[in-house]
Amino acid sequence: MSIFNYDPGDFYDELFEAKGQPRPEAAPLIERIQSLSIDDLKQRQDAAQNALFKLGATFNVYSDSQGTERILPFDIIPRIVSAPDWQWLERGLKQRIRALNLFLDDIYNDQKILKDGVIPEEVIKSSKGFLEACIGLKPPQGIWCHITGTDLVRDRDGQWYVLEDNLRCPSGVSYVLENRRVMKTTFPLVFNQMSIKPVDDYPSQLLETLLNLAPSGLPDPTVVVMTPGVYNSAYFEHSFLAQQMGVELVEGRDLVVADGYLQMRTTKGLKRVDVVYRRLDDDFLDPLAFRPDSMLGVPGLMEVCRKGRVALANAPGTGVADDKVIYAYVPKMVQYYLGEEQIIPNVPTYLCWEPHDQDYVLNHLDQLVVKAANESGGYGMLIGPHATDAERADFGDRIRANPRNYIAQPTLTLSRAPTLIGDSFEGCHVDLRPYILYGQDVYVNPGGFTRVALRKGSLVVNSSQGGGGKDTWVIA
Repeated sequence: MSIFNYDPGDFYDELFEAKGQPRPEAAPLIERIQSLSIDDLKQRQDAAQNALFKLGATFNVYSDSQGTERILPFDIIPRIVSAPDWQWLERGLKQRIRALNLFLDDIYNDQKILKDGVIPEEVIKSSKGFLEACIGLKPPQGIWCHITGTDLVRDRDGQWYVLEDNLRCPSGVSYVLENRRVMKTTFPLVFNQMSIKPVDDYPSQLLETLLNLAPSGLPDPTVVVMTPGVYNSAYFEHSFLAQQMGVELVEGRDLVVADGYLQMRTTKGLKRVDVVYRRLDDDFLDPLAFRPDSMLGVPGLMEVCRKGRVALANAPGTGVADDKVIYAYVPKMVQYYLGEEQIIPNVPTYLCWEPHDQDYVLNHLDQLVVKAANESGGYGMLIGPHATDAERADFGDRIRANPRNYIAQPTLTLSRAPTLIGDSFEGCHVDLRPYILYGQDVYVNPGGFTRVALRKGSLVVNSSQGGGGKDTWVIA
């Protein structure tokens, strides 16, 4: 089958403007794919998948009775982002992260945005991610969100939107780095020909971001990556990033608060730890400050953090900005803190706790996507047009019972990209999660994790729901 017979239909397609007509930035890639037989492409696809398996690029699915560890399905046809698109996205992401960071610093300290009535106080106080234990916290340099993964989508008209913010422990960057490593050997000729921005600088940029947090005056600060352990869904990534940065991978049981500092148990005794890149949720960090039943954290960690003797990335409390109700207020945050118009728009959002919005949502459930405020991974979600009457009625009841917990959005027609499925090229829906680091400056890794919905017609791209990944090529 010729890729020139691929029909983008009436969707926005990332590689084709119309049937048989590649976008200018994708033309060299499409010509290279066209020069290969379908058997050759399938062979390369298998080789790429095997290479990722050998690298250990797996994830865990807790609800799967077939055994937990899975290889992430990978598609060898990359997604391409043009240079002008990327410059605009980069500007918009930097703006968004700065505004969200100022918001976090404000609500845990002066709370000016609440006093000025820009965001209702009740919205913040009722958020599961808002942690009383973090009030008055002063992270180094006032930076709260050191590592962010922001989910972007494109609608039918090609307009980009921010779908959601991930400021707690965003995962997936290891796939970006490993997918790229594999793709360089899959299409070496076209890769060198097309002038693609490199992504492999990420681990050194991440280490620099973390070192920037260390208490001043330390000649050689100790950085660790803290994991919940081998059963965590992203354990591969935790170990991968620790190894790439050349730092220790630790669990809570490897750490102890002693002599007023966080210390790591080593074969030579205790060693002071200065910066923790924590990959476990706030609730489990410190049983004295949060969940008393946590076996994963370190008793007394928050007290050491408050005294400025250890830095946590991301800072505890950042989860409030992941709340999908608070997402709706980001345009107001950008205006309030930066005095600017938001560059990358939000998806239009209905807040179910507002009576007028709730009425509209309940009367249009067949047209909307409804999301729970604090769920992720494609869970707690209703895709109205694809749902049954019973499912819509169930969500209507849930909204009435707990309106604060739900938002609704129009069903976007996510952009698609050609994907090799069996012996043919199918148009599959994609999103994009770029990774943003906030150290001395804001750095956006060029590209990100393109997630692809591998079930025909599906709009759910999450790996836990059957999605896969593609490499993202940003044209320099």
